[in-house]
Amino acid sequence: MPERGSPALRRRRLGMELRRLREGLNMTGDEVSDRLGWSTAKVSRIETAKTLAKEEDVEALCGLYGVDEHLREALVALRHDAARKGWWERYRSSVPEDYITLIGMEAEATMTRDWEPQVVPGLLQTKEYAREVLAAGQHASQLPSSWFQDRAEIRMMRQHTLLHAPRPLTHISVFHESVLKNQYGDAQVMRDQLLHLIEISRLPHVEIRILPQDVPPPVSTGTFVHLTFSDFPDVVYLESLFGGRFIEDAEMVYGYERAFGHLMERALDETASQELMRNTTEYWKR
Repeated sequence: MPERGSPALRRRRLGMELRRLREGLNMTGDEVSDRLGWSTAKVSRIETAKTLAKEEDVEALCGLYGVDEHLREALVALRHDAARKGWWERYRSSVPEDYITLIGMEAEATMTRDWEPQVVPGLLQTKEYAREVLAAGQHASQLPSSWFQDRAEIRMMRQHTLLHAPRPLTHISVFHESVLKNQYGDAQVMRDQLLHLIEISRLPHVEIRILPQDVPPPVSTGTFVHLTFSDFPDVVYLESLFGGRFIEDAEMVYGYERAFGHLMERALDETASQELMRNTTEYWKR
């Protein structure tokens, strides 16, 4: 099983650490570039993770900043990790760039909170249900069939690497009760999906909450995922038909955090949500 961890975020972590060291010495990017014979743009691109620093670049910066041997070794090791490719890179040609970025962020996140008003969240889907959801979307988006297959594979890989890893992701989902009866595939596909939800909700790091049909949604927004990291600011991902976009503005991210809190307040608790899912499996025996 591939390890969790995103080279892209490790690159950002390296850049942030190098910038912290420079600013701690009250040095400007121009001063660093003059001392090392680099362009100012190179310093900026390394610090903003637009360029992966070479090992000799990290060594040069460590020498200039006077870091001790222990920190130098840690930064060089971080640079090596950042140079490795994530398992998702092989799918780059068949999925949007923002989705690749999302997968990389998930790999480094400590927690994701997911609101879904229409379908079972991707991290909780069975293979058969995922295929049906993707097939339904393919008619509207006109994606090539090869892309369709890749996206189904990605969805399963995300589950294995995030929810069943030695260091699993903490995942909280809230979705509308109507999701349990929005049909994708035949009745057996739906029933198997609900049984899977019940089973996976028993994992200590997975929490599934359902917003009842008779409770007006306290937020009027489509799907969003709120990602929390150990050493990066929180990020929100908004999903759309042809991709998605990221919200990084702290005030807006906090707004989505509050919105998710309102959803949690109105949703059933875990035990009642499991009971509702269990009862709905009877509906799909028809």
